[in-house]
Amino acid sequence: MTPDLFAHAAPYVGYVYPNETVIPWSLLIVVYPYITGLVAGAFIVSSLYHVFGMQQFRPIARFALLTALCFLLFAPLSLLIHLGRPERALHAVLTPHWTSAMAAFGYIALFYLVVLALEIWFAFRADIVAMARSARGALRPFYRALTLGSDDVSPNALAWDHSWARALAIIGIPSAAGLHGYVGFIFGSLKSREWWSSDLMPIIFLLSAIVSGVALLAILYVAVWKARRVELERDCLGGLAKVMWAFLTVTLVVEALEYVEMFYRAREGIGTIEHLIEGPLRSGLLIQALCSVVAFAVLSALVARKTPGARDVGWLVFSASLLMIAVLAMRWNVVIGGQELSKTMKGLLTYRPELLGREGILTSLFLLFGPLFALWLLARLLPPWLPPRAASV
Repeated sequence: MTPDLFAHAAPYVGYVYPNETVIPWSLLIVVYPYITGLVAGAFIVSSLYHVFGMQQFRPIARFALLTALCFLLFAPLSLLIHLGRPERALHAVLTPHWTSAMAAFGYIALFYLVVLALEIWFAFRADIVAMARSARGALRPFYRALTLGSDDVSPNALAWDHSWARALAIIGIPSAAGLHGYVGFIFGSLKSREWWSSDLMPIIFLLSAIVSGVALLAILYVAVWKARRVELERDCLGGLAKVMWAFLTVTLVVEALEYVEMFYRAREGIGTIEHLIEGPLRSGLLIQALCSVVAFAVLSALVARKTPGARDVGWLVFSASLLMIAVLAMRWNVVIGGQELSKTMKGLLTYRPELLGREGILTSLFLLFGPLFALWLLARLLPPWLPPRAASV
């Protein structure tokens, strides 16, 4: 038993088993599904252009791919840091138990990473070839190696690039859905926790993931394009607002159905769940509900205006920020809330994260902002705002 096992000892009330005084899935496990959700949401925005041909998303299609890749690279770090012995992580994949959802995640994540990397290569190949010819110094052999020996930029070759990028995007949509839907499945399949056991959990996780990912892209699009002093395209802003509004509407309805179903069934221990909602989870649920409702009202007004004006950009960023907070609060309420409910269904625990330490707040902030730094570096190597050499890619 490692010394830091009791690092998250929590105060409790009521009938609680002795081994439940420790909450094992801490803040890092809250951050993990949040980051994977951003990956899925960013990829969906890119697919709206590459697969469904929605031209309003063309300015950020390639930027969305890079965003998804950077956050995907950081997603497993939260699990590895929480594990304590990260070298053991490969055992779940190399010697899997075929009924283990944890092992399945390893295969899904690796498959999705390969698909995403290939799609990025095809989407940027023409630009990589151009930079391999014009770059100087150490970057020139780097870009030449990145071409993988393919320097043909004829119209026929570019058409093939577009076809492959579209095919990979089609494959990537169910892969992205499976990547995050699996997280909801992990919690929803645990019958021992009444707060988690729900058939709607995978759907809620997936829908909220798309909401948060689109919200992140909306914020980054406005911030990065303004920093570069490039004019924002109103059709793109309007499209992002409509996607957020649509998925948020469905998410709110499904979440409401989950609560109605939970209380309508009135299974044994529902009284303790009421105390959980009124006690340890009250602040988290209030933040989630308030941010969601306000964001929904703002987005409804923006969608009703059809074409966003100059003043609406601030409201779009405001609503997107609220949605990112709401989804993070939802992840907290699910992951932590399920563990604050005793298995006896007659006791409650309270979890307070530590500031420092392996699983503290500072580590979580590094995991949340690290992908943004990686995105900055990657965007300097593969500038996504350069006009593609092929108009169709």
